[in-house]
Amino acid sequence: MLSWDEKEKLSARFWPKVEKTEGCWLWKASINWRGYGIIRIAHHNMRAHRVSYELTNGAIPKGKQIDHLCRNRACVNPDHMELVTNRENTLRGNNFIAQNARKTHCPKCHEYTPENTWISKRGSRFCKTCWPLQRKKMSLKSGRAISGSYRHSPSLLFCKL
Repeated sequence: MLSWDEKEKLSARFWPKVEKTEGCWLWKASINWRGYGIIRIAHHNMRAHRVSYELTNGAIPKGKQIDHLCRNRACVNPDHMELVTNRENTLRGNNFIAQNARKTHCPKCHEYTPENTWISKRGSRFCKTCWPLQRKKMSLKSGRAISGSYRHSPSLLFCKL
């Protein structure tokens, strides 16, 4: 935690590097390869949006991250930031994890419901309706036979949406 004097000195260095507009407040100094503003404090590179948040709202609690509500990584406007968990921040993004989590149906258009969904130890979801067909397809590719009877229904193979 910074003392009052350290906060004042940091504010005097920090805010002149910010271009305040009606919306986003843009960091005009160093930007890293991922698009986040960077400021050097006590021999450490700190992300500018975190410094902005801490200067205006206090310390960031352990286990929390800052989510840019405006989706602009160079923005340091504290009104555009929200404290969230790592999971929530990841799921709000546009990465493959978030995209898959938002899916409500398997590739064959069966709804992911508690009754029709199997979740692996790694957290992956599988459609119970499609799983027998997947197993059969995998066994045919590998040349191994598997037990069980399988009916190939057109409703299982093609999406009707």
